[in-house]
Amino acid sequence: MAGTSHGRVVIVTGAGQGIGRAHAHAFAADGAAVVVNDVGPAAQQVVDDIKAAGGTAVASTGDVADWDYAAALVATALEEFGQLDALVNNAGLVRDRMLVNMAEAEWDEVLRVDLKGHFCPLRHAAAYWRDESKAGRQRAARIVNTSSGAGLLGSVGQGNYSAAKAGVAAMTQVAAAELARYGITVNAIAPAARTPMTEQVFAATMAKPEDGFDAMDPANVSPLVVWLASEDSGDVSGRVFEVEGGIISPADGWQHGPREDKGERWSPAEIGPVVRRLLKEAPAPAPVYGA
Repeated sequence: MAGTSHGRVVIVTGAGQGIGRAHAHAFAADGAAVVVNDVGPAAQQVVDDIKAAGGTAVASTGDVADWDYAAALVATALEEFGQLDALVNNAGLVRDRMLVNMAEAEWDEVLRVDLKGHFCPLRHAAAYWRDESKAGRQRAARIVNTSSGAGLLGSVGQGNYSAAKAGVAAMTQVAAAELARYGITVNAIAPAARTPMTEQVFAATMAKPEDGFDAMDPANVSPLVVWLASEDSGDVSGRVFEVEGGIISPADGWQHGPREDKGERWSPAEIGPVVRRLLKEAPAPAPVYGA
C-alpha cells in the first residue's frame, strides 16, 4: 500500500467509530502506520480490520484529555513504530442543551473532551517534534484538528460544543504560528457527515440515499485529512476547512472590520449612531445554525 502517507506514522484520536474510524482506514490504505485511539474496545476492532486489509496499526485505549495518557499515546507511536509524523485530533462528544437548562457538568465535560482533548495530544506531540528539530532531525510534522460548523458560526442548543470547537479553531491558528519554526503545520477541519454523534440530531437531513453518491458518508472527509497530514501540504498552515461530501471550502474567521477613530474618548451618548453606521459598512455575520 503506497501513497502520500507511505512510511509515515499517524495518531488518530477518537478513531473507534464515525469520522475517526474512516480516517484510520484511509491512512492505512494510503500506506501509513496508524495508532488508533479510543476510550473503549472499538479501537482494537478498527486495528483488526486494518490488519485484515493488509495495513499496519496498533490500538491505544485511553482518555485524550488526560495529560499523562496523552503523553503515553505519543510514546506508543515512538515505541511501536520509531517515529511520529502526524497527529489527527478527532475525539469529541456532545451534551446538547439550551444554555439556560445546561448543567455545569454538561459544560465541563464537553470543554474537557473536545478542547482539552485536543490540547493534550497536541502539546506532547509538538514537544517531541520540537526536540527532534533542535537535534537536527526536523520532520515534516503535521497536526490536523477537528472543529465544527458550530464552532465557526454557533449552533442553537450546542453552546458548550460551539465554545469548545471555536476554541479548537483559535488554538489551531495560535499553534500554527508558534510551531512553524519546528517544521510543524497545524490545520483544522469543520466536517459534516453522518456519525453516531450526529445521527440523532440531523437524522432528517443526513439520511443515507438509496443509490448514488452518499454525501454524508464520513469517509468523504478523510481524503482532505490524509492530504493535510502528508509531506505535500507543508505550505498550508493555520487554516480551517469546511468539508462535506465532495465539497472543500476554506473558512474565513474573524477579520478587522470598518472603524471610526474620534481621537479621544467617546461618551456613551454618542456611541449608538457610530456603532450603527459601522455595522452598515460591515458584512452581516452568517446566521447561527438553528436560529
